[in-house]
Amino acid sequence: MSIVLGVDIGGSHITTALVDLNTRKLITDSKKRRWVDSGAEAQQICNEWFELMEAILKENGDSAVQIGIAIPGPFNYEEGISLMQEQGKFKHLYGLNIKNLLAQRLGTDAAAIRFMNDAACFLQGEVFTGAAKDYRRVFGLTLGTGLGSAMCVDGKAYDADLWKSPFKEGMAEDYLSTRWFVKRYQELSGETIAGVKELLEEGNGDLIEIIFGEFTQNLASFLVPNINKLQPAAIVFGGNISNASARFFPALQALLKEQQMDVEIYQSLLNEDASLIGAASCWTSFEERVAIAAAV
Repeated sequence: MSIVLGVDIGGSHITTALVDLNTRKLITDSKKRRWVDSGAEAQQICNEWFELMEAILKENGDSAVQIGIAIPGPFNYEEGISLMQEQGKFKHLYGLNIKNLLAQRLGTDAAAIRFMNDAACFLQGEVFTGAAKDYRRVFGLTLGTGLGSAMCVDGKAYDADLWKSPFKEGMAEDYLSTRWFVKRYQELSGETIAGVKELLEEGNGDLIEIIFGEFTQNLASFLVPNINKLQPAAIVFGGNISNASARFFPALQALLKEQQMDVEIYQSLLNEDASLIGAASCWTSFEERVAIAAAV
């Protein structure tokens, strides 16, 4: 069966779609999204998630018998147990076996459900059919509310878990996420913004240039040792901050070149669909991915 239900669970939403692994594309009009309160009780959260998955399967005649789910950590991905407790989301799910609960709700075998780290799924999707399709060693970063990181080797992505790595006066996520932009803007202007989108709409070109200049320096300083360690041929950026890639890609490329870093950088081609496709592609082996790629 080439049709798999791909699911992307974020801190405030769930998105689902049927994915055709042969064509590496979403099934037309199968994508659904719902906002979810991550601070709600466990039963409410699970009901929101399960209802959406159940609906899409029923609407399409239960054509998908396998499910791939992208979800943030900490999480026991093999067993399907949530370990999120101090992350500001889903704390009421702590210790629950989501895999078994979902299987019971759908009347399916728990073995038909697989979970993957959300950052790894993003990169898996971009390698499977997106910006990094032709690369065997790829590093992925999602820049947004938090910092996600993943490494993909020979078509298999894994969570690099670098968000909490020591960096400057704190950890990497302190300097490479939306909250850094909000904090730095307030320090320089005395005013408050919600995020990068609002910064760009603010209109002060000089201030925007200063802030993005500092961000790019931070990003390069973070990347250089990790490039040396992981040896990727390419880096793919996702997340809301990467939508402003024109503001920092040219300077970042120059800084990496100064450090003799021979690596290509790309913005995500698939955006949110990357996690859906990546989650679904967990049902293919590397050999199957190569065969599919040759046929596409």
